Amino acid sequence: MRPVSKLAPGWWDYTTLDRELLDDAAKLTPEDLMHLSREGFTVKFYDTIEDFYLAEALEYITAWQQATDNEPAGICGPIGPTAQLPLVARLVNELNLNLKNAVFWGMDEWVIDGKEVGEDFPLSFAKADMELCFNRIRDDLRMPRENIHFPRADTREYIESWNNARCVVMQGGQGEVKHWAFNDPPKREGRYRDNPPPPEEYRRLTTRVVDLHPITLIQNARTSGGGVVQNVPCQAVTVGPVETWKAEKVSIWHPGYHDNPFGMRLTTLMISKKIIDTSVPMSLLAEHPNVQFNFLRGGIGVCEVEMH
Repeated sequence: MRPVSKLAPGWWDYTTLDRELLDDAAKLTPEDLMHLSREGFTVKFYDTIEDFYLAEALEYITAWQQATDNEPAGICGPIGPTAQLPLVARLVNELNLNLKNAVFWGMDEWVIDGKEVGEDFPLSFAKADMELCFNRIRDDLRMPRENIHFPRADTREYIESWNNARCVVMQGGQGEVKHWAFNDPPKREGRYRDNPPPPEEYRRLTTRVVDLHPITLIQNARTSGGGVVQNVPCQAVTVGPVETWKAEKVSIWHPGYHDNPFGMRLTTLMISKKIIDTSVPMSLLAEHPNVQFNFLRGGIGVCEVEMH
């Protein structure tokens, strides 16, 4: 019998894993993390925050540079982190990069009463993408609006868009519940009362409306809303594993203020050693052929007792 979650007893999450694995992750030093690279999984460190966010922004540029009339190409990007987005717009303008064949997929959006929120919703991810990046690009270089795909509660059009262009890279952050996008662990109920779903079943999930783990609600309130959790919707529509595996590369960015020092160590260890458990959705990326974890060195932190 697996342990009950310490965070939310009605859900699966990383606190239901074997204690030995959790303790091993907590012991990892930054140098240990660097040595967890393997074929198909790269760990990179950046020494300054400027280098970190410039490198993240450049993934947009190098993806869009590959787009042609015959083969549109682009990137799937997150809200969280966001500091790269104004840099993307500046680089496009300075390089005179015409985005007429470029493509962008948003990762997710909030859902209220069965419908995705509009860009007038203060926490809207589409609003953030447009205001921080796309609206800052010069009119003569701007991506056609039909090439910008934000997920909706009716997912059919968004899912189909993944068949019409190359996704060179999918970026993401890592939430405290160890998700990419809003691929959260499921509730501990029904068929999943005793064990979380098997990896092969989770991998079959496509873009869909999901219930959000309580930790995800708390994190988004903390990082985006000053802790006002009552303003954070309980559902979202999110890009699924099926679309993720259509991306040629998955690039996860760890600035150190989304997940904590322990969480960043745990998923790095699980992906490196191919320890796959759907209570830690990020661990499924162990099966993707090209994953990169990007760490801001100063954000890695330590897993030691520090009383505040």
